Amino acid sequence: MLFLRDPFLALMTGVLVLASVLPAEGRVAELFTLLSSLAVALLFFLHGAVLSRAALLDGLTQWRLHLFILATTFLVFPLLVLPLSLLPSALLPRDLLTGFLYMGALPSAISSSIALTAVARGNVPAAICSTAGSNVFGLMLTPFLAALLLSTTAVGGIDLVDSLKDIFIGLLLPFLIGQLLHPWIGGALNRRKALLSRYDKLVILIIIYTAFSQSVTQGLWSKLPLHSLGLALLLCLLLLAVAIAFTLYGSRLLGLERAEEVTAVFCGSKKSLATGLPLAQVMFAGSPALGMIVLPVMIYNQLQIMLGAVLAQRYAAQSETESLPAEGVGESQ
Repeated sequence: MLFLRDPFLALMTGVLVLASVLPAEGRVAELFTLLSSLAVALLFFLHGAVLSRAALLDGLTQWRLHLFILATTFLVFPLLVLPLSLLPSALLPRDLLTGFLYMGALPSAISSSIALTAVARGNVPAAICSTAGSNVFGLMLTPFLAALLLSTTAVGGIDLVDSLKDIFIGLLLPFLIGQLLHPWIGGALNRRKALLSRYDKLVILIIIYTAFSQSVTQGLWSKLPLHSLGLALLLCLLLLAVAIAFTLYGSRLLGLERAEEVTAVFCGSKKSLATGLPLAQVMFAGSPALGMIVLPVMIYNQLQIMLGAVLAQRYAAQSETESLPAEGVGESQ
């Protein structure tokens, strides 16, 4: 019944099955990676072109929201994964534990957070500012925070300049170009919001297929016994549920408006696979357990997109229901 009420969930499930049966490999994987990068860049360009300058400045001023998301990402989440170290290795292998602790130190996902916030009709400018800041901040903080969680003293070096350059070229620059072109194309794009919403969902599907293909080709289904994989799935689901609940009720306790609550939920509960995999390759270079270490963030990434998309659809439906009585009354406001 859920599939009938939510066709997008059926599409996501179909993409997951497709990636498991027919993952992108070799040259095809490279093409999908390029397609994913271009799709995300276009997503940022379109949101930059749609948003007015006043809306963007308003997003920057949501300091309570940004501090709440950063605290959830880099303080609350590490505290959530730390108790997992108490589990015996027979239940949670040490390499898999390392993966969970590493995931706790990662920044928020960018593209899926923006897309889901847009679908749920949240504060997109604030989401862009928050996730971009989380990743810039995370590039410097994650290695040291992960080292603290893992109780180690040596962390592999990271080319911070290249990382910041990639974020600027792939995300911030398209957004800024869109902002510059807003006076000329913003009106036309705003009249096609339904089409933009479909594109947001298309980007999510591309991200799912690309990311899950990477997981499958790296031996996702063969590196762990079935019971260990089931435990990892259960732990990721539990962590995601706690993170969503914390951001949901925390934003309400802070008195944030509905749009900011949406942004907090989708930005604060996310962990970035796009940042996590490259950082892991540097921090755990040469480790034969690398595949096991990145497994938790791979699983968590799929769950956060799937459950996030369902939650986004519900937020959108609630928004439509709440706006019905006001139609034709406050239209000029």
